[in-house]
Amino acid sequence: MSTPLPEMLETLARAAHGAGRIVLDVREGGMKVRRKPDDSPVTQADTMAEEYIERALASAFPGLPFIGEELTAAGRQVAPAERFFLVDPLDGTREFIAGRDSFSTNIALVEHGRPVAGVIYAPLRAEMIAGAPGEGLWRARVDAHAPFDASALRPFTPFVEPRPMRRAVVSFSHLDERTLRWLKARGVTDQVRMGSAYKFCLLLTGEADVYPRFGPTMEWDTAAGHALLQAAGGAVLLPDGSAPLTYGHVNRGFLNPGFVAFAPGVEART
Repeated sequence: MSTPLPEMLETLARAAHGAGRIVLDVREGGMKVRRKPDDSPVTQADTMAEEYIERALASAFPGLPFIGEELTAAGRQVAPAERFFLVDPLDGTREFIAGRDSFSTNIALVEHGRPVAGVIYAPLRAEMIAGAPGEGLWRARVDAHAPFDASALRPFTPFVEPRPMRRAVVSFSHLDERTLRWLKARGVTDQVRMGSAYKFCLLLTGEADVYPRFGPTMEWDTAAGHALLQAAGGAVLLPDGSAPLTYGHVNRGFLNPGFVAFAPGVEART
């Protein structure tokens, strides 16, 4: 008998599924693209999906702070807290607009600066992975337009074979010279380009070994994937390898300082 999905992860997964349905409905019905103050694109799918997730989590966890990309961009101020949700309702908006399939919904729970639960759902790929450090990982093909069935998520054993860094997953839209130099210095010549936090999923399935990212990302871009990697025995470290990436940095607007994510089984050397 397989291990059932823990209640916390079921709540996050259910919220991600509902958001994915909204995103695909907007995609199929046509979208309007506008620019945020930082010149990044946003659509009604981003805002509608985030509103849905906030309602779902507020119902299940009243009073727990919610930090979402779109609400933050709109000026919502959130005080630091020991526990809070970090949400990107539509990570990879550029991929979404361009018609590619790697966009995702990311939901994470953070405690004391560390991600302790996360879900990544790529609705067009019908791929969902949920997990928590100390609990493990669950995975399923999940149709956004079908009723949500938590029992479809089954325990998932990630690819953990010890191996050197051979293949990197890199940003589709933001590959920079520093990343290329870092990979060349370590002899990593094979690359797969991917948008959104779905890159973290490739580290879990053995399709990539390392994900270096030195350009700007936000905490809601990485927290869910970080939780999944930690649950699998991987790592997400600062660029100098001194410590794990941490979360809840209101003072810098939730901006990440750069990181290198390592698949389980790969030696974490920066």
